[in-house]
Formats: sequence, structure tokens, C-alpha cells
Amino acid sequence: MQQLHAYWRMAYIEAPRYPAEFKRPFTELPAMGDDRAALIVHRSALSYLVLNRYPYNPGHLLAVPFREVNDLEELTVAERADLMEEIALARRLLAAAFKPNGFNIGFNLGSAAGGSIAHLHGHIVPRWNGDNNFMPVVGHTRILPQSLEAVWDRLSGDTATLKLKKAKPRTRQAASRRPKPA
Repeated sequence: MQQLHAYWRMAYIEAPRYPAEFKRPFTELPAMGDDRAALIVHRSALSYLVLNRYPYNPGHLLAVPFREVNDLEELTVAERADLMEEIALARRLLAAAFKPNGFNIGFNLGSAAGGSIAHLHGHIVPRWNGDNNFMPVVGHTRILPQSLEAVWDRLSGDTATLKLKKAKPRTRQAASRRPKPA
């Protein structure tokens, strides 16, 4: 049998998780007053981006509305728009910081769909060709090459720069100039 040496992994294993007294982490994390400790990468007016403490891949972000709701339809139009802007920012941020080959972006609505916290949140997961190996399947273990704190440092440093490079929305006029299919 071969040995897998991942000495850096101990720092991740020993990293603090949500404090035991947290009953509603997505509401309580923003109130902590320390975004680094809470792993909050960015705040907008109505939602925020936070690193997933149990990530599928390095950089796995969650987009969370500040107001506690369980379903997309419970959000106001402004909250839905703001949450989608946070998801788009997360994608740009992860693309710049990690240069993944693709993304998984989505919501787990309800416990049957995999929702583990009763507060709506979207997942933005960077993916690389070949990032899934035997470890999750055989060993029930994910190998993460970077600590959550190091990922937070990397992403939070790029946030201000990327906000300035926000893509301009297309106008109706620009869309109407597209060639018509033959």
C-alpha cells in the first residue's frame, strides 16, 4: 500500500469551524464584525460572499442574502438581483484568482436536495479538468491544497480590483445589431 503524505492537511483539520453556539450561521456570521474570522470575502447591500467551511474544491464560495429566507421566491426583486450580482462577482473573482477550467453554480433547495442550513444560499465552485480523483470516492476524503485563511487572503485582495472591472451590461440596441440567422 502506498502512503499519501499531506502534511499541510493538519492545519485544515485543526482550523476552527463555526462556533458551537451558532444556531443560524448565515445570520450570525455577518454580525461577528470580523470578516476574516467569518471568512466573508465581500459584502453588497443585500447579500454577501463567504467561503464554504466544508468546500468541495478550494475557493468554494457561498452567496447568501442577509435576510433569512428559505426559497428564491421569498426574496424581493432587489434581493434576487443583488444575489445574482454577488454570484457573478464570485465567478469573476475565482476566475482571476484561481484560473479554473469551469464552474458549478447552483442552489440546494430543501433538505432532500442537499440543503444543510435552512437559509437560502448559492454555491459557486471552481472546477479544474481532472480535479476529481479517487480520494472522495474510495477514501471519503477531499484533498484541499490550501487553507481557508490562505484562500480568504487571496480572494479578498482581488475583490476591490475586480469590482472596478465589472462587465458592462448589453443594451437592447447592441443586441439588435446581431446578425439574424439565415
